[in-house]
Amino acid sequence: MHRFIVPARAARGQGRAHSVGVNHETKVCASCGRTITWRKKWAANWDSVRYCSQRCRRNRPGVTDGRLEQTIENLLDERRAGATICPSEAARAVGGEQWRDLMEPARAAARRLREAGRVEITQGGTVVDPSTAKGPIRIRRVPGKG
Repeated sequence: MHRFIVPARAARGQGRAHSVGVNHETKVCASCGRTITWRKKWAANWDSVRYCSQRCRRNRPGVTDGRLEQTIENLLDERRAGATICPSEAARAVGGEQWRDLMEPARAAARRLREAGRVEITQGGTVVDPSTAKGPIRIRRVPGKG
């Protein structure tokens, strides 16, 4: 027979147990398109939370972000069904010589389009969660939408 030692804090029901078994909804940041996970400090105003951080609140989507979203849609319209594009293609089309500065905004635009149900984000041909994807991503039209 095996005996497991339970830390005293866990045995008393203290620590992080307040969130165990509670299924809190998630949201998507209106700026960067990443998943916002419920936090205890937002319990009173969870319905009004729109941004994941102060940085995103300050850097709300603007004209360039709208142009990136439209460029992604236009590039996908020019491709055959199921074809993908790289966010750098949109960044190059909008930013010209300074396209590298638009790489993260292009990825954020793709995440917002994904949340709107317009595109899918893939890595290695597999659809991935853009909030946790690391490394190069590709963007394609959602099958049946186009």
